[in-house]
Amino acid sequence: MRRPSVYIIGTGPGDPGLISVRGLRYLSSADVVLYDHLVHPRLLRYARQDAEKIDVGSAAPQPLDQEAISYLIVEKAREGKVVARLKWGDAFVFDRGGEEALFLHEQGVVFEVVPGIPAAIGTPGYAGVPITYPGGGDTVTFVRGHEDESVTAPPIDWRALANLGGTVVCYAGPRQLPDMLKALLAHGFAKDESAAVVYDGTLPSQHTLDGTLEELAGSKSLLPKPAILVVGRVAALRQHLRWFDERPLFGKRVVVTRSREQAGELVDLLESLGAETIGAPMIRIIPPDDYGPLDGAVADAGRYDWIVFTSANGADAFMRRLNAGDGDVRNLKGVKLVAIGPATAEHLAFHGLKVDLTPDESRAEAIVQALRDLGEVKGKKFLLPRADIAREVLADELRKAGAEVTEVTAYRTVLAEISSEGEPDIYRMLLDKRIDVVTFTSASTVKNFIQVFGAEQAPDLLRSTAVASIGPVTAGAAEQYGIKTSIMPKEYTVVSLVEAIVEHFKKG
Repeated sequence: MRRPSVYIIGTGPGDPGLISVRGLRYLSSADVVLYDHLVHPRLLRYARQDAEKIDVGSAAPQPLDQEAISYLIVEKAREGKVVARLKWGDAFVFDRGGEEALFLHEQGVVFEVVPGIPAAIGTPGYAGVPITYPGGGDTVTFVRGHEDESVTAPPIDWRALANLGGTVVCYAGPRQLPDMLKALLAHGFAKDESAAVVYDGTLPSQHTLDGTLEELAGSKSLLPKPAILVVGRVAALRQHLRWFDERPLFGKRVVVTRSREQAGELVDLLESLGAETIGAPMIRIIPPDDYGPLDGAVADAGRYDWIVFTSANGADAFMRRLNAGDGDVRNLKGVKLVAIGPATAEHLAFHGLKVDLTPDESRAEAIVQALRDLGEVKGKKFLLPRADIAREVLADELRKAGAEVTEVTAYRTVLAEISSEGEPDIYRMLLDKRIDVVTFTSASTVKNFIQVFGAEQAPDLLRSTAVASIGPVTAGAAEQYGIKTSIMPKEYTVVSLVEAIVEHFKKG
């Protein structure tokens, strides 16, 4: 039995999180990915790094273009490659996915179709409009038109739709919407019929206009872009059921400078509250040039009185080497542990280690004072597994207090490349004042931001946006370059940082 070599995958109406688990699995294993303009670019991050990615343009191309796309899919499949064909919405709903599937069948290419959420179903739900509701009518009618570049409304029997009642959902092209509204009013729909127009459905940029058909037809607020039009009594429920655009960070653009490997929690929290996150990782976390010093410290860990972990990265790197060698957590019996901040303490807890001290502040002076209060500095042996570019302040302060300190590189931070093709132009967006918040989660992200954008330009770029620093060390690093921190949490964790951003915008 031959396995499919082509997967036609519906990706949903916009939000990349709405692709199915099955679709994501096929996407991540494909050799070639063909995608439409309306497919969210973030989905391409789930493709293999070595996969060939091909932009085939419009979601519903003209016949000649569509034929070329179909031949391209067959050509790639006959080369022995697994092809993921990404489609906006659902491939079989007002799309040419059916044509592509039929062409593959005629060419003897085995394929599989992975359904997606149609825009006509997903978009109204994100706008707070249930397309069916008790008392809202017994029919739902979908009207084609979104992909058509013509100015006029599609040639359908609008009067029959008016007589049918229920809910009508139209895929409205940017130049078709005014004529659609006029056609509805001219063919039997009541002037006071409830309606809603949704732009950029399911995305942080979603924008909804609602009112009566007459109000929308005469509105000067209609935008020259594709939309979903919902007509019927259900549209009146929006003011009671809207949720997506009521979230506290809805519509806010937030730049995340954390490394891609670590940005997941911050991105998820921000997006769950409505923000549009823009990835601009300033650092990459990589292993040390030479594991020898770290492995030596790990093997000899039992001789230290204290191990001070100044970051979650350091804790994870140390524990990976501990578990990779001949030892295990029993090597740390009798050794006391310091975690700089609750996030680092959580990472150690994940490895089965209980922290003996978490200072109230992340400053070197506060850490040394907390240890002094315990009588645990003079004559004690300290190990500091840390980044290659970590500040020397903590080690210096401990030595001044009479401690014996060993520093070892547990990981390195290097400048990340942020100007890859298809990624947002952060510089231009900052220049145009289209960014609401830039987040910094470590001093190294600040330093690399300066390296990328320039010591003179960076403070000017950030002058018109809010700067959120995770703690005083990060804020201090920003201050050195003339960058003022306007948002800083009381607890130096990702969760608290997001809460502080929410509070900032509540205050206006």
